[in-house]
Amino acid sequence: MDFAGILIPLIMISISCFIIWKAANGFEIASDYLGRNLHEGIKGATINAVASSMPEFLATIFFLFYIRDVNGFSGGIGVTAGSAIYNLLIIPACVIIFGLIKNQNTKITIRKSISLRDGIFLIITTLVLIITLKYGSLNWFFGALMFFVYLLYLAYLYYTFKKTRNTTKSTNTIKYIKRKAKTNDLLKLNIQNIILGNKDINKSKAWYLLVASTFVMLIGTWILVQATEWLGADIYKIPYAGQFNGLDIPILFVALILAAAASSLPDTIISIKDAKKGNYDDAFSNAIGSNIFDISFALGVPLLIYTLIFGTIEMSPEIIQFSLGIWEVLLFLTVITVLIFIVGKHMTKTKAFIMMLLYLFFIIMIFGLIMGSSFATDFFNFISSII
Repeated sequence: MDFAGILIPLIMISISCFIIWKAANGFEIASDYLGRNLHEGIKGATINAVASSMPEFLATIFFLFYIRDVNGFSGGIGVTAGSAIYNLLIIPACVIIFGLIKNQNTKITIRKSISLRDGIFLIITTLVLIITLKYGSLNWFFGALMFFVYLLYLAYLYYTFKKTRNTTKSTNTIKYIKRKAKTNDLLKLNIQNIILGNKDINKSKAWYLLVASTFVMLIGTWILVQATEWLGADIYKIPYAGQFNGLDIPILFVALILAAAASSLPDTIISIKDAKKGNYDDAFSNAIGSNIFDISFALGVPLLIYTLIFGTIEMSPEIIQFSLGIWEVLLFLTVITVLIFIVGKHMTKTKAFIMMLLYLFFIIMIFGLIMGSSFATDFFNFISSII
């Protein structure tokens, strides 16, 4: 085994995690300020979800336009699917745990109407993607269809906003600690200190911070995509360093586990901090709203642009089978998670434990597929037969 060939991409993924995490801090401050007048539940599903899902969108762009083949799109599918399952199970579990630690005497409750709203739209979005993947040949129509689903979601949120505009707004905004920018802030990637310094945040500065954070996140995402490609490859070359051996497994699996977890850092950070402030509706809707954005926009828009420029993407039967199995499991888990959200009055540690176990079981099944386990194959086939 070529340990250097595996270690180099893993180090790069760790570096990309740090860069994405630092960029997420700036995203959080900017998006929280720009969405300060939105109602709870809507802010989390829109401003927070879009801001925290930029890594998945950028990763799909890089996978498609940098690698430029069917493996590239499968990498985008892997990142989005892995991130979606992580968002669906791990982030709500973290919200419950950190929320109970921060507010020990408070019972965590969320509005069931919000859970049903986002859950139903997520189920619809996932079904559209499954139908798209079953077709095999991906053209501009499917990208436009997925983007249209996201527009419908935004239209419904706007309708909801108009009906509830007289209700309480989300007032728990981030308290940015002002301090003068230092020379080492650039090395530490403290973007908010560089942009804001010791001055008050305003609308224009918030947009500057959002753009700067996007640029930094773009760099981190590019490193993540490159490392994912190398790790999954049989043999890869690094200029001036030589030739190395990767794991020689489909890029879909590497993206599904490692790249997806790294790209989900912003979602995790924003949701946990919302939970610590008691904004549980925003914390949970950010997790599910991010999935809707990831599937319909982060996959749909790059697919639309790519196929309009380069033509139809023809997926191999193996890639279609793997992708369908993963997304059918995600649909199955989405239904279970929505039921966990709406059954009972409160979000408890027991619910958090169940969601963590579901995620662990999913990871074990993925490793089982990689190793050729008949049990894992039978499990995915069983879920497929139900769907």
